[in-house]
Amino acid sequence: MTGKLYGIGVGPGDPELLTVKAKGMLEGAAVIAYPVNRRGEESTAMEIVRGAVDVSGKRVIELIFSMDPDDNVRRRCRSDAVKELAGILDEGQDIAMVTLGDVGVYSTYMYVDEEIKGLGYETEVVPGIPSFCSGAAKARIPLVIGDEGLAVVSMAKNNEASLESALSGFDNVVVMKAWNSMGSLLESIERHGMGKKNATVISNIGMEGEYIGPLDPEREYGYFTTVIVKKGNGDGE
Repeated sequence: MTGKLYGIGVGPGDPELLTVKAKGMLEGAAVIAYPVNRRGEESTAMEIVRGAVDVSGKRVIELIFSMDPDDNVRRRCRSDAVKELAGILDEGQDIAMVTLGDVGVYSTYMYVDEEIKGLGYETEVVPGIPSFCSGAAKARIPLVIGDEGLAVVSMAKNNEASLESALSGFDNVVVMKAWNSMGSLLESIERHGMGKKNATVISNIGMEGEYIGPLDPEREYGYFTTVIVKKGNGDGE
């Protein structure tokens, strides 16, 4: 009998925000896999797991998912990871592959899930708390209220066209992976008749160096930085 692959969202950073179901799955899995950009790199997702689950005696493996801009490099890494996972599943062992936040939000896992299912293996997705939900709760602001709408966009590749469309069409916009785009993000916000008071930065939520506050383009932010833009907040500057 072959094993089963579980894609598990471990939440934004605080081990206490790992769901009960996710904790149970991790405790029951023989193998825990985690993605990294390069071999030997520290994994925030695994640090969260270790804060909630005893992983001693489990097989813990890293899977390389390069962030190289070359699509061929990324596809090759994904193919190698799928082959390694399939080999373990063929041994009859269940695998829990962990990812930050929720599995369905900009997660490497979903690419793997599709390919593993295509090879005939069984998979299951276990959701987690997205960072922007946790950050909004800590900032005491609603993501949506009444009949408002919400858009989620990524600035990983300076995707200004999607940002402009979202700011035009939605009351609330979550801008993920915004850490090195603060200047251009503020310019876009101002073009739509808003200002700094309309933006709340949530950075490193549940981790060391957590920051929740106004958008300051001169401040340095870490990779795990999201901005929540609300049209109804403030009056520009």
